Amino acid sequence: MRHGLLSGIFAMYATQPMIHEDGLPGHESALTPKPEWQPRYPGSGRLKGKVALITGADSGIGRAVAALYAREGADIVIVYLSEHDDAKTTVSIVEREGRRAIAISGDVGNKAFCDDAVARTVKEFGKIDILVNNAGEQHPDKDITDITEEQLRRTFQTNIFGMFFMAQAARPHLQSGAVIVNCTSVTSYQGSSELLDYSSTKGAITAFTRALSENLIGEGIRVNAVAPGPIWTPLNPMGGASPEKLKHFGESTPMKRPGQPNEVAPSFLFLACEDSSYMSGQVLHPNGGTVVNG
Repeated sequence: MRHGLLSGIFAMYATQPMIHEDGLPGHESALTPKPEWQPRYPGSGRLKGKVALITGADSGIGRAVAALYAREGADIVIVYLSEHDDAKTTVSIVEREGRRAIAISGDVGNKAFCDDAVARTVKEFGKIDILVNNAGEQHPDKDITDITEEQLRRTFQTNIFGMFFMAQAARPHLQSGAVIVNCTSVTSYQGSSELLDYSSTKGAITAFTRALSENLIGEGIRVNAVAPGPIWTPLNPMGGASPEKLKHFGESTPMKRPGQPNEVAPSFLFLACEDSSYMSGQVLHPNGGTVVNG
């Protein structure tokens, strides 16, 4: 199939995506107020000719990254769980920037799906230059005894196993100059009393980023991460935070507010382009001014 015919194609795999009982990660189309994903400035071609695979790209931070990468010249593969309406919107956003996009629905916690998603990317676009591991899930619990074995396994499956699976699938196709950008969290450094399992996975992601950087830097492949603070995306208001925490979401930051996805996306752009050519194994912190050791 020619690339010109690929616009807006949604690939459906035999492996059906898992839909969580609590409705997570949630639909951005149902969220009020709407998160701000729009790029804030004209593009300058910093990703011209690149192909980026972005997990969790249907909404939130992933959508903002897809929009910004497209504005900077990249074609985008949108990997998402099951929010088809949000994914269609993100495809349209990329296309309005004059770039090509395909959307692939499935569970990044399933290794076979990750293999298929990367294979589809290479088949349709011929290569992969940028891997953004952004997909994640979280579930609030007041006490460690409230976390079920199923939830614990599922959170690790999505948040850290999924990154391993995607990196493993992409590795044979990554050439010198390719980049991987992982999404960790301020909870990796601060912890979170209501997000014990989520915080643990984010700590693992930070360590994974540093170790994978050491593993790949000799091949000319850079690996970095972004550790957002509280960002207004579907993840929290759609069940990822308790009602009490949601009432004061972001107020604990020095800026006294939550961030917007388009305030985080530029960190992902910086780490994906040549502006950060002397950086690997590092973490950027768009978190509203919270000082962390990292």
